Formats: sequence, C-alpha cells, structure tokens
Amino acid sequence: MTDSEKHQILFAQLIASLHAGALQQMGKVKNPQTDAVERNLEQAEFTIDMIDMLAEKTKGNITPEEEKLLSTMVRELKLNYVDEKSKDQKPQ
Repeated sequence: MTDSEKHQILFAQLIASLHAGALQQMGKVKNPQTDAVERNLEQAEFTIDMIDMLAEKTKGNITPEEEKLLSTMVRELKLNYVDEKSKDQKPQ
C-alpha cells in the first residue's frame, strides 16, 4: 500500500468518525459506551462546522471521491441538524 492510498483510507476514516460523532450528538444513534441516546445540538453543530471547515481547507488537495464523501456527509448532517433543531421549536 502506498502512502497516498494509506492517507486516503485514513482521511475517509477521520471523516466517518466525525460523521458518526455528529449523528450521536444529535441523538440519531445511541452512544455505544452508555447504550443511551444522548442529544447535544451545540456539540453537533461544532462537529458539523469542523467537517465543513475540513472540506473548505482541503479543497483542491483531495481526490474527487474524497470531495464527494465530504460534501455528502456535510449535506446529510446539516439536514439532520435542521430536523433536530426544528423538534425544539415544536410545542410539546
């Protein structure tokens, strides 16, 4: 495996890890350590902003596949975030 291939795999794993963390922070998936759904939208927003920043900072320096992975994950997370945020504004 070349260094370039290794870096592509590590980059994808980093983005996937941040993505999973953001979903967990939004309460979309259980925390594997506590087996409970935990929700912290402020932290989720921070994580989404980090992935968004990575997309901007790496633009032109990653493969088209990596760019697609980043944009797809950011878009999905933003849609989920808006969905979760709207739940706070609905009357109980």
